[in-house]
Amino acid sequence: MTAKPVADYSNFEALDLRIGRITEVKPFPRARNPSYKVAVDFGEEIGVKWSSAQITRYSEEELLGKSVVCIVNFAPRNIAGFQSEVLIMGAANAAGETVILTPESDATIGGAIY
Repeated sequence: MTAKPVADYSNFEALDLRIGRITEVKPFPRARNPSYKVAVDFGEEIGVKWSSAQITRYSEEELLGKSVVCIVNFAPRNIAGFQSEVLIMGAANAAGETVILTPESDATIGGAIY
């Protein structure tokens, strides 16, 4: 893997990372890669935002109620006619599947990550 350029702290400060809770999951058959349409609640300040997420290793039922780490200040992205408003953070597991990043603490929904 090629190393990425060095980022300074201002690059990190530009990202608005928040804790959200998944409140709704819908199939997304129009997406090029297997995906769901996922509603994530960030509390009163931000409200509910939608994401197109390639996290189909989980069932819809497994995802409901999960807390997730998200970037909430990317510009919306049109994916197969759907406006994806937030990026749910994930990483690859040993099998190459995308797993979601979930906080193991009682972090407040909508709370900033720093």
